[in-house]
Amino acid sequence: MRALIDALLTRDPVQRVRLSQTLLAMVVLATGVLVMHYFAWVGVAQRGPVTLWSVLNLLGMGGFFVLIRSGWSRRWREPSLTLPQMLFAITSGALAYGLLGAGRGSVFLVVMVVLMFGMFVATPKQMRWLSVYAVLQFGAVMAALAYTQPEAYPWQIELGHFLLVATMLPAVSILAARLSRLRQRARLQRAELSQALARLREHTTRDELTGLINKRHMQEVMAQEHQRCIRSGQTFCLAMFDIDQFKPVNEAHGYAVGDAVLRAVADEALRQVRVSDTLCRWGSDDFVLMLSDTRAALARGGLERLHQRVAALRILHGTTALAVTLSGGLAEHHAGETVVQTLERAERALQEAKTQGRDCVVVAA
Repeated sequence: MRALIDALLTRDPVQRVRLSQTLLAMVVLATGVLVMHYFAWVGVAQRGPVTLWSVLNLLGMGGFFVLIRSGWSRRWREPSLTLPQMLFAITSGALAYGLLGAGRGSVFLVVMVVLMFGMFVATPKQMRWLSVYAVLQFGAVMAALAYTQPEAYPWQIELGHFLLVATMLPAVSILAARLSRLRQRARLQRAELSQALARLREHTTRDELTGLINKRHMQEVMAQEHQRCIRSGQTFCLAMFDIDQFKPVNEAHGYAVGDAVLRAVADEALRQVRVSDTLCRWGSDDFVLMLSDTRAALARGGLERLHQRVAALRILHGTTALAVTLSGGLAEHHAGETVVQTLERAERALQEAKTQGRDCVVVAA
């Protein structure tokens, strides 16, 4: 059953919506065909014209379905062909009005259903033109019938029908305009909500100063990497590094300069790490780097390169160019240990680097 539905409506979700809408319109049309033949059966309408009308309508709607299903309609501005389908349906309704004689009043209900389809997809301008087209189309048919067949279509009755059409159809276009404004307002509200949620996620996962992810989010990322490595059998490395003598920089030049140093180090570090690696601001001047699918021997080369690049930085402060260095500790995750234990080994390696005189990288045993 599912294969049949996929063959009919495709697996493309956008196409499925278009084709489902067209199928629903075809069901409404098929119901109208049955009603037309009922009136022919009871003798209100002539069977020959009704049969011709039915064939033309079924072929027309089938043609719309084929155009959408084949993808040919995507060449047009409106691939769903809603507006052409509605014009076709209104024209068909006007012709049915001329065929049904005493049963012609039932056509108005079908026209209202057709316009209701448009309320959810057409623009207010399109709905206005559709209502004008429908009024003119039905008005022309009613005038022609009242003139050519006054016994079956008295002008007094046709005038009443025309006034009904001329009143109700513009009212539908007004409702469609209001509905369109409500849809637009809802879209704007959804967009604003999405932006607000994005900003909230940014604030809860990012460090405001450096733009790096924060400690809390980094803990989640490391836990996920740990679980992935348990399943795959691969490993990862954690590096902890900080800026040497950062406190004296703040004391000598002020916190604004210290913030500039932190941003410069973070920006340079991001340029040096791989896309698959994750860097975070862990503390005041502490950073943690997670290197995925990497052994310590390879990770050390990347960390040394980062260490050298930061040492080459010159951070301008007025006429003075500040230079900073990093001390780092690196630990490869061992099977069976927790992320916290790996991070503790990286932190001990960092302390060892400081003990050795700073401005170097130490790999944990």
